[in-house]
Amino acid sequence: MRQLRVRRASLSASLKIGDHRGCCRTPEEEEVHIPFAQDSLVKPWSSMQNVMDGSQEKSKTPTQRNKYLLNINVGGKLFQIAYKVAARYPITRLGKLALYTDPMKKLQLCDDYSVQKNEYFFDRDPSIFHYIFHFYCSGVLWIMDEICPSNFVEEIEYWGIHLKYSQRCCRILFEEKQDELSEYLKIERELEAELEPLHSVEQFEGKFLGRFRKMIWNLIENPFSSVPAKIIAVTSSFFVLISIVGMTLSTVEEMKHKTAKAWMEQLEMICAIFFTSEYLMRLISSSSVKNFLRAAFNAVDLVAILPFYIQVLFENLDEGDMLYHEELHKMENVSKLGKILKIIKLMRIFRILKLARHSTGLRAFGFTIRQCYQQVCCLFLFIAMGIFIFSALMHSVEHDVPDTSFSSIPHTWWWAAVSLSTVGYGDTVPDTILGKFVAFACISFGIILNGMPISILYNKFSDYYAKLKAHEMETSHSLKFSRRLDLKKRVLRKLSECCRADCH
Repeated sequence: MRQLRVRRASLSASLKIGDHRGCCRTPEEEEVHIPFAQDSLVKPWSSMQNVMDGSQEKSKTPTQRNKYLLNINVGGKLFQIAYKVAARYPITRLGKLALYTDPMKKLQLCDDYSVQKNEYFFDRDPSIFHYIFHFYCSGVLWIMDEICPSNFVEEIEYWGIHLKYSQRCCRILFEEKQDELSEYLKIERELEAELEPLHSVEQFEGKFLGRFRKMIWNLIENPFSSVPAKIIAVTSSFFVLISIVGMTLSTVEEMKHKTAKAWMEQLEMICAIFFTSEYLMRLISSSSVKNFLRAAFNAVDLVAILPFYIQVLFENLDEGDMLYHEELHKMENVSKLGKILKIIKLMRIFRILKLARHSTGLRAFGFTIRQCYQQVCCLFLFIAMGIFIFSALMHSVEHDVPDTSFSSIPHTWWWAAVSLSTVGYGDTVPDTILGKFVAFACISFGIILNGMPISILYNKFSDYYAKLKAHEMETSHSLKFSRRLDLKKRVLRKLSECCRADCH
């Protein structure tokens, strides 16, 4: 059966008709083949082979030195480059090696030097040096897709070769790949920062009641640490939902009578006490108060607590005004305080953000918005441009129609915003044919605009959600495994104690 051959890996293969040695090789020959390099100038080298064949080398005649070739050993592979070829690029490492006459300066450029063989040794990656070798032979730096960008940039910086010597097409693709890799690594670092706990075990060591504070911190902050911690996390989410339901029911007309209002106030007080105690336990058990106050989730907890106490404070001020001011001033202050209290009560809606502490989906959504803020801002810019353009067009077309709703451009903004969002309430419609054409263009632009960021946001959200979920599963499995090990240790310790008691 005919033996399969491997095709030659080269950018510009020189093929002769009837000659199969240049285009095809066996797998054994392909392992020692050097792409882009002349096979006669590249020699495989192994230190063990020299040790084994030491007796044979002694019998051989000593190799004659070629004063026109520069012998370079890169990671065990020997390359030979003419001095004139290397000297054409004097700012590179090999160019300096070819031009320097001082032996001490040459030794500073390489890692080692063999006097017998006249070889300069470099402890670098030989696979990358094939492209460096081809650069000196042809003057063009080729870049392949399978090369790691970070490793390639590090190698060419070591050899003193600039990326400008590569072809423009290769350089553009390489820079794009490098930017993608940098962005990916940046997102991975931010995800790791998002996933890693705020306080590690080492931060509690050597501090006042460090072990006790670490236990309280895990109980409140890490629901995967134990069963009581998971119960506390579920209870916290339950109180958040109860608080939101109570705030919603307090606006219903049937719930505004005296008895129901008293029940709602008591429910709000119980929720506020629970949230306050939870926040204080986190604050006291924290290893660094400064880092604790900087955290976004802790700021949400503080915003969820403050409205209750501010409301109590303003109600007390309201009673003081009723006692010490005249009737007119009292009514003015009551109306002002009532408006402020409505705004403060509205701030309680932010309590629902506390669910993001124990919800992977909400954390992934927030991380997606932070990573895609440029695309989101660009989307809002396009929406604002569309609103101004189509409102101006609609006003110029419809302003002469009697009793029109498009009396001015600001009055037309609402219609443009509703049409761009493809909601279309139908409360304001054009009457002329040109106005209908403008409305059709506005709706079409809105459909295109709304479809642009959906795929980007969804793909990134699904990716971040999968990574966060995988980290949570890994954390829970590791904690379960550690608890099983602790259980086994305790059982074995008890059994050994029982055996010792029976022996005695």
